Amino acid sequence: MKVLQFTIPVPHDKSVIADQFSLPYFYPYLHRHKEAQITWIQKGEGTLIAGNNMHHFAPGDVFLIGANLPHLFKSNPEYFENETEDAISALSIFFNPEGILTPLFELPEMRAFKLFIQHHQQGFKVPLPDAEKTISNMTALRDATGAEQLIQFINLIKGLSEINEQLQPLSSYGNLPGITENEGIRIGNIYNYIMQNYTESITLEDVSKAAFMTSESFCRYFKKHTGNTFVTFLNEVRINEACKILNANKVESISAAAYQCGFKSITNFNRVFRSVTGKSPREYMDNYSGKIG
Repeated sequence: MKVLQFTIPVPHDKSVIADQFSLPYFYPYLHRHKEAQITWIQKGEGTLIAGNNMHHFAPGDVFLIGANLPHLFKSNPEYFENETEDAISALSIFFNPEGILTPLFELPEMRAFKLFIQHHQQGFKVPLPDAEKTISNMTALRDATGAEQLIQFINLIKGLSEINEQLQPLSSYGNLPGITENEGIRIGNIYNYIMQNYTESITLEDVSKAAFMTSESFCRYFKKHTGNTFVTFLNEVRINEACKILNANKVESISAAAYQCGFKSITNFNRVFRSVTGKSPREYMDNYSGKIG
């Protein structure tokens, strides 16, 4: 899938890039790059779209995003309404295992790490028990210079490869077809349209019109290039937002969260919630509270 193709600026004297930044909001366009990326969210909340799936992100979360995996860190709407210079901040580590680092990963001692990265091309979220150690390794890499930075990079990859929990991929649709850059931009615009209007009664005709396509053409196009139907993607956006609201206790009841996220029927909300999360809203809240506790 060819979306906005980024080239990460790589200084001539570095093989690993540590990018510490603070901005009003995260870069709001679907994009990809040949470098793998490890990102620690320090400040800010929103939705991560990776491939054909989406995930909530908040301070303390750490994600590995595989090379060339289309992704988008979409800040919550309030970050665009109140633009504050340092509203969000994050540390990202970029590296290309098939570029300048190829000789390093070809070493016999590095074979296990190479296989680990190849196995997780679809990315993953670092489990909470392992996040603190990963953040420590990322910080050490950021603060190091010269050969010490490369040593800290090996420590970072070693730490990730030693995670004992089952790592769930960020994306489950690994065979997206190649499309033109303009089509990739169009998909990004469709994502943005849906995520900005999910609280309303968005119809297939509405989103097709926004994409300048007929309804029939849009259905075929969206399914082919994202792996999702329009209704599936819209429901996942709404349920993802409902999960954020329920976790933050921002509403008085489950039904209030349902209506706030665009559902007109609590029965339909419960059915879709279970199909997306595998749990009822109440079970989800109890499970989340148990983890926090």
